[in-house]
Amino acid sequence: MPELSRRRALTAAATLAATAGAAAVVASGAAADASTTPATRATPGAAGHEHGHHSPASFDEVYKGRRIQGHPVAGGGHQHHGGGYAVFVDGAELHVMRNADGTWISVVSHYDPVPNPRAAARAAVDELQGAQLVPLPAN
Repeated sequence: MPELSRRRALTAAATLAATAGAAAVVASGAAADASTTPATRATPGAAGHEHGHHSPASFDEVYKGRRIQGHPVAGGGHQHHGGGYAVFVDGAELHVMRNADGTWISVVSHYDPVPNPRAAARAAVDELQGAQLVPLPAN
């Protein structure tokens, strides 16, 4: 009978760990699906993506002398990171993104999540301190 080498023991342990981890992930996903009733499941948003969040209302206002606007868009916005929502500061597009937890960030205030696109536009105006927003080139 061949002896068990260190390499074979480590390979067997790694295989068992990977199998157990995959089984745990599958089991937790099945349990989550079973506990979610159809009434509480995420509904597709305006862009057809399932985020579980409704699209914020449109806005158009002057904030600290700057015109900020935002509205839902069909097609998911720029590379659909904006969750189907477009935001503008003085007519220049402010790229925004909805996080998994429902908060929003922009290219100007990327590390400071806010509750909605209007707050993202206001945070960008605050951060710009009077400077013009330079549009990002489309890929």
